[in-house]
Amino acid sequence: MYDFAIIGGGIVGLSTGMAIYEKFPNAKVVVIEKESSVANHQTGHNSGVIHSGIYYKPGSFKARFARAGSQSMREFCQTYGIQHEICGKVIVATKAEELPLLEDLYQRGLKNGLNIYRIVPEELKEIEPHVKGFGAIRVPMAGIVNYRQVSEKFAELIMENGGEIRLNTKVEKIHEASDQVTIETNRGTFKAHMIINCAGLHSDRVAASAGYQTDLKIVPFRGEYYKLRPEKRHLVKHLIYPVPNPKFPFLGVHFTRMVSGEVDAGPNAVMAFKREGYKKTDFSFKDVMDSLSFPGLWKMAGKFAKEGLDEYVRSFSKKQFTKSLQELIPDIQEDDLIPAPAGVRAQALKFDGNMVDDFHIIMGKRSVHVCNAPSPAATASIEIGKEVVRRIPVQSNLTNRISTIV
Repeated sequence: MYDFAIIGGGIVGLSTGMAIYEKFPNAKVVVIEKESSVANHQTGHNSGVIHSGIYYKPGSFKARFARAGSQSMREFCQTYGIQHEICGKVIVATKAEELPLLEDLYQRGLKNGLNIYRIVPEELKEIEPHVKGFGAIRVPMAGIVNYRQVSEKFAELIMENGGEIRLNTKVEKIHEASDQVTIETNRGTFKAHMIINCAGLHSDRVAASAGYQTDLKIVPFRGEYYKLRPEKRHLVKHLIYPVPNPKFPFLGVHFTRMVSGEVDAGPNAVMAFKREGYKKTDFSFKDVMDSLSFPGLWKMAGKFAKEGLDEYVRSFSKKQFTKSLQELIPDIQEDDLIPAPAGVRAQALKFDGNMVDDFHIIMGKRSVHVCNAPSPAATASIEIGKEVVRRIPVQSNLTNRISTIV
């Protein structure tokens, strides 16, 4: 019998395991992961940015946890010698009409307690000589890291505390009773006093399997990238972002310098036809029907028809993708771009067609379900883990027992 069974070996599940041992050092923990390694999906396909929290609604979990998480992530990397760099980023207004939006974003960043500042085109040229812009925001605390390496260290620390990581183990059924939870998998049955659902792209299905129906549906969106050819990497010194379109819930194509020295360009955002559909040809009938039968998807599609069509055009036209990048760096040419691995974002939608715009945690009787944790979840992972553990009822027999074991 385990005290806690965590479903999902991505960065959020693993950070939750660490947080459990920080609060309950005597707990018995198992992490159940269906893949052959940890951090195999959203975490392993992450752009690697340590976000500041500038974009998010003041007071929201995303805003608070991204700000705190950027600090705790830096401290973690420093403590364990994980390569990272606080390189900073610029958010650029590429058109004069974007300057009011840039000012709104600047004010939001100040409300979120960030040490950011406005810069004029001449200052922008000093930071990013090849970027064209009418003005920008300098965000010094943004950085880069390899989140797969971070996750592997999280897993190592869990095992050092006596926890178990069960790989190649797929959850098939969950039975939540009054005194325990039974988890049936392809590799046997596990029993735990409490489960924590950090299943990412499958978090809504795991919640349903445990008996919790929500008004949310995970719809997968594939983010497609290119990389700059090595001889063109000098065009990007830091992180370069556009002013986000307030009518569209994604940030737009941008440039990310990785800790490896490579430079990613993208992503666009299109609906994937498989929850783990990293290629255009990946298809799952079950996943597609799950998405298409959800009314919220059609309502969202109606709201963002033009923007969504533009994303699909970029998906199939390298020329159009390049044009989007040229708004930031005019010197970029089609031949400068080579295909790069895509990522898939697990985005929760509501029945009304709105995206769930904050981290979303559902409490069960003997379960906690993290049902929406897209970007900046990797940055905020340490803080999300602490929040999940904070929500475990302190009056329960479980917490009383594992707090007093000698």
